[in-house]
Amino acid sequence: MPRSSRRPKQAAPRPLAGELADTLLSSSLLEAIPDATVVVDHQGAIVQVNTQAEQMFGYPHAELIGQRIDVLVPESLRSRHQGHREQYAAAPRVRRMGPGLDLHGRRRDGSEFPVEISLSPISTKGGTLVLSAIRDITDRKRIEQELRQANGELELRRRREARDLQNRIALIVDSSQDAIIGKTLDGIVTHWNKGAEKMYGYRADEIIGKGISILVPPDRPDEIPGILDRLRGGERVEYFETVRMTKSGQALNVSISVSPILDAEGQIVGASAIARDITLQRRTEDQLRQAQKMEAIGRLAGGVAHDFNNILGIIVACSEFLRDHTEPGGESREYIDNLRGASDRGIALTRQLLAFSRRQSVRPEVLDVNQRLKEVTRLLRPLMGDDVQILVRPAPPSAIVEIDPGQLDQVVMNLAVNARDAMPQGGKLVIETAHQQFDEAFAAHHQSIPPGRYVMLAVSDNGSGMDAATLMRIFEPFFTTKEAGKGTGLGLATVYGIVKQAGGDIWVYSEPGRGTTFKIYLPSAEHRIGVSHAEPSDLPPRRRPGTTVLLVEDDEMMRNLTRKTLESHGYNVLEAADGKAALNLLASRKDPVELTLTDVVMRGMSGPELVSRIQQSRPAMKVVYSSGYTAELLSERKPGNAPVVLLEKPFTRAALLKTLDQVLG
Repeated sequence: MPRSSRRPKQAAPRPLAGELADTLLSSSLLEAIPDATVVVDHQGAIVQVNTQAEQMFGYPHAELIGQRIDVLVPESLRSRHQGHREQYAAAPRVRRMGPGLDLHGRRRDGSEFPVEISLSPISTKGGTLVLSAIRDITDRKRIEQELRQANGELELRRRREARDLQNRIALIVDSSQDAIIGKTLDGIVTHWNKGAEKMYGYRADEIIGKGISILVPPDRPDEIPGILDRLRGGERVEYFETVRMTKSGQALNVSISVSPILDAEGQIVGASAIARDITLQRRTEDQLRQAQKMEAIGRLAGGVAHDFNNILGIIVACSEFLRDHTEPGGESREYIDNLRGASDRGIALTRQLLAFSRRQSVRPEVLDVNQRLKEVTRLLRPLMGDDVQILVRPAPPSAIVEIDPGQLDQVVMNLAVNARDAMPQGGKLVIETAHQQFDEAFAAHHQSIPPGRYVMLAVSDNGSGMDAATLMRIFEPFFTTKEAGKGTGLGLATVYGIVKQAGGDIWVYSEPGRGTTFKIYLPSAEHRIGVSHAEPSDLPPRRRPGTTVLLVEDDEMMRNLTRKTLESHGYNVLEAADGKAALNLLASRKDPVELTLTDVVMRGMSGPELVSRIQQSRPAMKVVYSSGYTAELLSERKPGNAPVVLLEKPFTRAALLKTLDQVLG
């Protein structure tokens, strides 16, 4: 039916007028799904349908909304359908219900037809909705039955009758839009329909008699032999999602169902495969593969190293100290300027190595990241699974940036999928935003991020983490730690390119067994809509002569420079390279120590463990942690309920002194 007639101006009342229903109604999400899609609330009432559902069942949109889902189920199956719904409501999860369950739908005219259904739970404030993707498999069942009958008869008839039978099968098979392929148990193609010609680009006379492996990418050499082994054992392969190559070399995402073909005596004599192009449904994955358009520069020389934060801090601190101790115009100042110029050239060279191709067509919009995350997290929840807790921590009141909305969604989805792979037994995914101000002194030594106000988007997990060798290469195109066939190695490279294209930057913090945090900094676009935030105080940090600070940092250069910064503002500094040395220092000292400034991740004893030991004897001591991880994940490692004060690496001298001022009061 025409689209213009499916939604009257006066919309029919809906049983659930929640935020999700409105979102689905106002977006093209459901219309992009090729299958018939029906959204049902917890009472079994229909909340939303797409055009494909209207056409499949013969109902106009306005007539379906508010009806019970039973209207689409044959009367003879409604009691069984009710039982399925109750079981699903007790344990909602992503589930596929295939032909083995003998499912049927009922059209408006009363006719019935076989279907397969995919169910996905969607949580809303008003309860859990169920999204059902419904596919009419009438043609498939008829074709498979015909193929089985035909191949059984082929062994009992003459060759001429066999050729005639194959011609009749071809007429049936050619009526399908899916690719339907017959093959021997050795993988030799025997049947090739029009749908296969259209999908893969080969004519039947070009491929019949050749091996089906011609369609398989070179990096998947074991896939076809594995499938054929399963077929020889009488096993069906259903809904197998993989990649196939067209004649022109284009990669397609396909969903394949393969069934053994039996002769009249029940012997397996071949196989029939039905393939559907699901590239449009896998738009996110397709965008990852389109990232191959970027000019790969090979293996990145540096990558993002594990100690990059400390190196940045060392550069900042050294430059500040040298400038503090030299007179303008002097010979030493000239050397400092030369050093800075050489550093700038080195940073520029690194940026060139990291500057992948940025030729994607984008449509940037001014948007609130906080609002966008509400929509993305709804899609993430069924993707991540019930064993992953998703926490969203938006910065109030808004986080305004200018970026392509689809690319922002892709960044969050890619990082979330990476996090899910790092948490095979479940865990916690934390997505948060914050406001960050970078001054000129900080930006002078961070060439990739100019001074100004930024929105920080952090995606963190408490999964397996990464070692230094992996961190060195995570943004390289085609680099992946996953097994063959499980990843393209373009996910993080794509995230990097999108962030850079939006004028931002991305940093990563990770340790084996301690999780990972990706921090993305995007230029704030508050000025585009008149939103403003209070500027940080310009008051100079307070000098604190006589105040003693215990500094615990395992990087020697970073520890020395931090100590000098604190001493220059009157602090008395006790320094230790690890937790054991810090405890020994305190045990030998009776004088007060007002504050502990400790790194979080250290060899032997972690920062939170050290603080727990210290506070047993000195409960009044104030604490500041220093880390590249976010405060949300840090709080999991910190015992007790006291708030966590975190100085995020890399930090400037002003940030260090201001944080200590705030804690000491």
